[in-house]
Formats: sequence, structure tokens, C-alpha cells
Amino acid sequence: MIARVAWLLARPGTGGFAPLALPVTAFAIVTALLLTVLGGAQSFWGWSDDMGVTYQALAVIALVLLVVPLASLGGAAARLSARRRDDRLATLRLLGATPAAVSTLAVLESVVLAVVGALAGVVLYFLLVPLIALIPFRGEPLGIDGVLLGLPALAGVVIGVALLAAASAVLGLRQVVISPLGVRTKQDAPKLHWVRIVVGLAVIAVAFLMMSALQVAGSMMVVFAMLGLALGGTIAVLNLIGPWVIRLVAQSQARRAKTSQRLLAARTVLESPKAAWRQVSGVAMTSFMAVFAGTGIALLGSFGEAADTESMLLFTDIRTGILITVVGSFLMVACSVGVNQAAGILDRAEISRSLGMLGMPTPTMEAARRRAVMSPLRITAIGSAVTAAVVMLPLTGITIIVAPLSLAVIAAVLAGGIGVVWLGLLATKPMLDRAASVTS
Repeated sequence: MIARVAWLLARPGTGGFAPLALPVTAFAIVTALLLTVLGGAQSFWGWSDDMGVTYQALAVIALVLLVVPLASLGGAAARLSARRRDDRLATLRLLGATPAAVSTLAVLESVVLAVVGALAGVVLYFLLVPLIALIPFRGEPLGIDGVLLGLPALAGVVIGVALLAAASAVLGLRQVVISPLGVRTKQDAPKLHWVRIVVGLAVIAVAFLMMSALQVAGSMMVVFAMLGLALGGTIAVLNLIGPWVIRLVAQSQARRAKTSQRLLAARTVLESPKAAWRQVSGVAMTSFMAVFAGTGIALLGSFGEAADTESMLLFTDIRTGILITVVGSFLMVACSVGVNQAAGILDRAEISRSLGMLGMPTPTMEAARRRAVMSPLRITAIGSAVTAAVVMLPLTGITIIVAPLSLAVIAAVLAGGIGVVWLGLLATKPMLDRAASVTS
């Protein structure tokens, strides 16, 4: 019976197959990127010499910088087009479905979409393996054997993606189970508590202290652990602080709005600060990565030319690793922006149609949507870069962070991230035109 109802709910509605295709696409890209990162890092652990330990330390940093944002992007993928799912499940609750049945349906739908996307991501990863194998480290290509993951790792990633989707579905269902009528009529906006900012600042302070203590850490394994926890914890906590800060700014903008575009943009953010954050969270990760990349390149530049071949190879490989990390972050931004903006248009299709029927021009709606994305984007880019600089300060010092080469790299990466978001807005504009033009 549950399977039959789940099949009926999965049938495309007015939005066509897009609400189903979006999370599948997101999960596929997340899985492919995650496997690519793990495969590249795997090759480093086969080196047992003294220099190999240095490469393994760099691999840990790269894993933390990329895997944590990928997990966040996977969680966002599980919540794509949530309004469509919540509306349908809330209707079932109003018709008498039990909370257990609603929860089962939600988890089943999310897991099926996640598994389909993850399997597509595995196929995409296999297509990328020959290209990854050509990347040179220590003077020679990594090779297919070095970057090809085994069956247990592939199965573990697919299962992990499915569990992440199931957990996101369960957490997102609390409001549907408690108040189905409120969800169906869109009466209650999500609540964000000020405790978020307290916890976030505490985590950043702990990360600062851990980075300060790296120089007196005993063993290399302790250094790895502290470095990973400090960077990973800071990146993760950005997702905790971000929605709260965006909501606070949007409240101020709504009170001071003097045009319909500004008011609509602020109200759009306030309707769901978490959804607004997901629109720009990829740039938050890129901003953090920009500071790390800028300081890393500036630090290498301060060393000058290496005296021996092994050190020259190390410096070259560090630059290669930084470039790969930045490219990976841009791929995440592109995936996050495109999919989340398309999902946002689909989730708000009814509102867009209603505004169109009331006489609001589509260009006005597009201007409001653009402002609802670009305004949080500026806050996110600057805030994440400042947070990264604070955490990196004990390790590099202020001189390296504000060095001309470092600032140039940071500015270039930030400009690239903002440009990706702008292109995402342009690419999804036709979807808004179609959503607003439907009058049925």
C-alpha cells in the first residue's frame, strides 16, 4: 500500500519531471565529486617515505575543505523542492494518514531519488577516472590504479548518500507531522534561534585556539587531527550561522523597503532563510577556500626558489593541489546555484502565478528574485572570507593574509564565485517566465 501511494505521489505534476530530476542531478554531481576527491586522496596514502607524510597532510586538508561542503550540498539536495513534497504529504495527513505512514513515504521518496542519483554519480566518476589519473604529482601521473576506488568504498559512498537523504527527510518532516494544515496553507515561517550565533562563535573561537596550538602539537597525527577539526568545524558552522545572519539583514531590509522589488526580495528571504542560504552557501565555501588558496600561494611565494628537486616538486604539487581544490569548489558552487535556484522557482511557482494574475510584471519579479539572491550573497562572501582569515591568522600571520598575491587570488576566486551565481540567475530566468505566465 505504501509503495502504491509513493508511486502516485512521484508522478509529475504541473512542474513536469523537473522536481524529480533536480535532486537526482544534485545527488549525481555530489557523489561524483565526492568519489573523485576520495580517489585522488587515496593515491597519496600509498607513499611511506618522509615526503609522503607531507603529501598525506595536504590530502587531509584538501579532504576537509571539500568533503564537508559536499556533505552540506548533499543535505541541500535532499531538501530540493521540499514545498512540493510537504504539500502533498500534508494533504495526506489531512485526509487521515498516520504520522508513521507520512514519514515512511517521505523517507522512501528521498532515498529512492538519492540512490538513483548516487548510482548515476558512480557512472560519472568512472568516466572521470582516466582524466584524474593524468594529474601529475611528484613528477609522474597518479595512474588509474592509484585513483580507482574499490567496491567497498563505492558502496559505502552510495549508502552514505542514501542515509543522508533519509536523515534530511526525517528532520524536514517534523512540521508536516505536527501541523499539516499550517504547512498546506503556508502559515508558519521557519524559526531560527539566536543560539545558532552563540554556538557558531564558540566553534570559531575553538578553531582559532586549535590553529594557535599547532606549533606545539606533539605528533604529526595530532597536527592532522587538529587541522582537520579546526577547518572542518569552521566550514560546517557557516551553515549554522549563515541563515540566522541572512534573516537578521532581511528583517532590516523589509522595514526600510521603499520599492516593490525590495519588499518582495526581503519577504522572499524571510519566508525561508534556510532556503535563501542554500542559494548562496556554495559561495560561502568558495570564499573560505579563496582565503586558504590565497594565503597558500602567498606563503609559497615567500619561500622563493627551492634549492633541491624534491622541494621544487613539492611546491609545484602544492600549487596543483590548490588549483584542484579551487576548481572543485567552483563545481560545487555551479551545482548548488543552478539546482537550488531552479528548485526555488518551482517551489514558489504558485506565488509567481498569483503575482502575475494580480498584475505584477515578470521583470519586477525577476528583479526581486535577483536581489533576494545577490543581497545575501554579498554578506555571505564577505563574512565567510573574514571567518577564514580569522581562523588562518595564527598559522600564517596577518602579513601573509594581506600580501598582494594573496589578496589578488582571494579577489579573483570571489569574483569567479559571484559570477557563477549571476550566470545561474540568467540561466534560470526562462523558468521564472514560464512559471509566472501560467494562468490556470
